[in-house]
Amino acid sequence: MARSSMTYLHETVKKARTAFAVLLLAACCDCAQVSPKPAAGAEHQIRAVLDAQVRAWNAGDLRGFMEGYEQSARTRFQSGGDVSLGWQTVWERYQKRYEDRASMGTLTLSEVEVTVLASNAAMVVGRWRLERAQDAPSGLFTLLFRRTVAGWRIVHDHTSVATK
Repeated sequence: MARSSMTYLHETVKKARTAFAVLLLAACCDCAQVSPKPAAGAEHQIRAVLDAQVRAWNAGDLRGFMEGYEQSARTRFQSGGDVSLGWQTVWERYQKRYEDRASMGTLTLSEVEVTVLASNAAMVVGRWRLERAQDAPSGLFTLLFRRTVAGWRIVHDHTSVATK
């Protein structure tokens, strides 16, 4: 084969490989698109967890509230410069801080936004408020949810208290 024929053949093969790679990439990108239905289903399930937590809190059921958290040594709660690591530690923090029904008050969440990051991960941001006889603390929260065998659970909670 003449040198120019070899060069032409080589260039043609390179172009074919490039075209194939582009088509493959485009196909993979299309496959990677998350359909709105799973995201909508995940959002609905995550909001159900939050609603159950609010109901439990407002019924004075701290243990029921904790059902929204993954029972794992890696579960993390951060607030006011403190970190509680592990479901048990978070549970003990809540028990100490909210030792009776009056200290729990009535919880409301607002401006809740759920962003599904992957089929097994989501981020939730919003505002919280407690109505109590003596005060009404409020603030912001950022939650990371993970889909576990028990369903969607909070694995990371960063809560802040608004200053007056």
